Order: sequence, then structure tokens, then C-alpha cells
Amino acid sequence: MPQTWSPSSWRGKPVSQMPDYPDPQALAAVEGRLKTHPPLVFAGEARNLTAALAEVCQGKAFLLQGGDCAESFAEFHPDTIRDTFRVLLQMAIVLTFGAAMPIVKLGRIAGQFAKPRTEDNETRDGVTLPSYRGDNINGIEFTSESRAPDPNRLMQAYAQSAATLNLLRAFASGGYADLHNVHRWTLGFIAGSPAGEQYKALAERISETLGFMEACGLTPEAIPQLRGTSFYTSHEALFLNFEQAMTRIDSTSGEWYDTSAHFLWIGDRTRDPEGAHVEFCRGIRNPLGLKCGPSLSEDALVNLAAALNPDNRPGRLTLICRFGADKIIEKLPRLIRAIQRAGANVVWSCDPMHGNTMRSQGGIKTRSFDRILKEVKSFFDIHRAEGTHAGGVHFEMTGQNVTECLGGAQAISEQDLAYRYHTHCDPRLNASQALELAFLMAESLRAERMKDALFAASA
Repeated sequence: MPQTWSPSSWRGKPVSQMPDYPDPQALAAVEGRLKTHPPLVFAGEARNLTAALAEVCQGKAFLLQGGDCAESFAEFHPDTIRDTFRVLLQMAIVLTFGAAMPIVKLGRIAGQFAKPRTEDNETRDGVTLPSYRGDNINGIEFTSESRAPDPNRLMQAYAQSAATLNLLRAFASGGYADLHNVHRWTLGFIAGSPAGEQYKALAERISETLGFMEACGLTPEAIPQLRGTSFYTSHEALFLNFEQAMTRIDSTSGEWYDTSAHFLWIGDRTRDPEGAHVEFCRGIRNPLGLKCGPSLSEDALVNLAAALNPDNRPGRLTLICRFGADKIIEKLPRLIRAIQRAGANVVWSCDPMHGNTMRSQGGIKTRSFDRILKEVKSFFDIHRAEGTHAGGVHFEMTGQNVTECLGGAQAISEQDLAYRYHTHCDPRLNASQALELAFLMAESLRAERMKDALFAASA
């Protein structure tokens, strides 16, 4: 890492997707308060995640990253946190059986508030106001008071993130994630769905296996991994004032960590190699993600990988590809080959959500389950053809019974969208759709595993 880096060196770089505060002094005062608050996560946890992602990089594990498009203050509730957590647990169990390898569980949660916007302003009925940028910046209501960036919202976001993390840690280690509870993780509204029935059958197999293991003396008391799980948090490193305030020197290693989350990613709109977001992220030691959209060239990707991971450490950098179902076949192989030629160690992950956003005939922003599935399938097929590891997936999803994405076994139609459309920003998969997709991905992972086994046997 160049010696010129500091947590504030981003302030001398071109910056985008950052709001203008009407009172900069008030913002500076809040930043000062945040610097005195305890870290939300710890450097040792971030190092553990880097080690887990290194296993993904080497083809020995798989990354499941998912959660809300944008967390909100109004919908903050322990049941919402619990339901998202348990859907991720269900997906992880399904993928574990398909891949026969560890699943790294990474939530878009406990800090995923700020959102990039296509336009700085929004106009309705001749009135122009700042765009909604997430509850930690401004309000979603279309009024001048609500849309004005308010630095005090950062304090509320910090408090909500801390409370969310506290509950997640309790769920992960306090017994809720015990494999013996595998039947209890099913949400009521998907119990009778096709995915729910598949999950029920899988849960029965797991219970039988656990019974056999216990008969052999392999109990949860002897094997702690049966009682709990490792769960990590992530969000887009978008509002850098907050990220800087949460960046601390680790007393163990003497290195800088952003303690707002275990994993931070740079968005497709903020990956300017000379920009503020790349400048900030290159200096922190957290594992990083980089969103890779259709406009990213091979040379630009290789240069960004070198800037963000100059030591070429496995597990440091995850490339989160979001091309769209119609573009992935053209775009992804070129990037894979460029990274291979450069010898860069990366985790390849698929975000099938952001490239497949569209408007319904009624003008509602939505996504098609079939197109999401198509991009995921292409992602696995391409990596299989290139001889590389399809390392992970990145979803916007919720444990709530929403109707925001079209299709799936529930056959959500355009007429259904308005029934339970609750997102503050982009449409999310509901629990049934997410679990259905997990089973379909498990088949691809199983095929990859079988191919590797046949190759090993013939070698």
C-alpha cells in the first residue's frame, strides 16, 4: 500500500454519488461523534472472512451474499431481521448439499442504507427535489424537508446497524442456527410451495444424518459447527464520510480496517480508478467487492484489481458481475480471460439482479425471475467452459412475503406487483423465490462437482 494513503486521502479525489449537505459543519460534528463510537465489527472478524473467501478463491467453498436492497428505518423490526437470516440459512443448507463444500454466508445487512442514483434530482408535477439516497442520507417522502440530507440520520443508521448486528450474532451463535432446528427455519407462507416441499424433504435427510451422527457420538457438544454458524455483514462503501469515521487502526496488526462492516464493495457507478471510492477502499484491509458492469473493459478491470489488491492476496477481492441475462455471454468470458492472463487471485460472484431491472406495463420497477435464473445459469456455464470456479452469488432478497419480482413457482404476475410491493428502492426476491433459486443453483454446483470428480478420476 502506498505510503500516501490515509483514511481521509479520498477527499482530494473526484467524488460521485455523494450528497451535498446544506450545513457542512453539522455533518463534520456528526462525523466527530461517530469517531468516538465503538466499532460495529472487529478486525479479527474481517480477517476470518478474508480467510474464508480465500477458500472460495481456491475453489474449496462458495459465497452466498444476500439481503435487502436498502434497509429502512420504518421497517426496522427483529422479525424482519430474523426472517432474512433464516432464508439465508435455508439457502446455505441447500447449496451445501449441492456443492458439498462450505458456504460463506454474507448479508447485505446492518449498514446497507445508502443507494446510488441515476439522477441527482427528481421532478414530480413540476417540482424538483434531491433524489432519495437511502434512509441514512434523506427521507423517501417527496417533500423539501424530507429530501434535504440530514447528518443526524447517520447516527440513527449507526444505532440500527449495531442493534441488527447484536441480534444476528445471537441468532448465529445462540442456538437458532443449530442444524437440529433445520425444520423450524421454514417460513409459513412458503411451507406448501414447491420450494418449500423440496426443502422439507432435504430437512428430513439432514435430520436422519444428524441422528446417525449422534448415534456415533458426534453430538453438538463435540462439534461446535453443528450448534452455530459464521455470519458476516456487508454494504456498499458509498457514503465515504461515514466510512472514514468508522475506520480505525487495528491494535493487533497496526493496519486500517473499516469497522462499519466485514466486507465493503465498490459500485459500478463509483469504480473510477482515479476516484474517491477506489482511493478509500484500496487502503483498508477488509475484504472488498467490485461491481463489474457491461461498460467495464478488460484493461480497466485488471488495473482496478491491481490497485485494490496489490499483494494479490486470495480472498481480498471479489468481482461481482452484473451484466444482464442478454449480455453476460459476451462480456464475462473476456473478463475471466483477462484476469487469468494477469494471474490475479479473485472470487467470481454473480449479481443477477441489477442487470435485469425493467418496468412493468404499469410502470412499476420489477425484475423477471426467469431472466435472473438465465443469468445465473449462464454464469455457471461460462465458468465451467473456462475452467474457473463460479465462486458465489449476490442477491437482493427478503424474508418477507413480497410481490416485487415477476415469475417463479408462485407465478407472480404484473397484476400481483401492487399487492405487496414494499421495497424502498429496487425489487427483491421473496423467500419462496430465493429458495427456489437456491435449489436450481445447487444443481449447477452438483454438475460442477461431478465434472471435477470425473476429471480427477481420469487424470
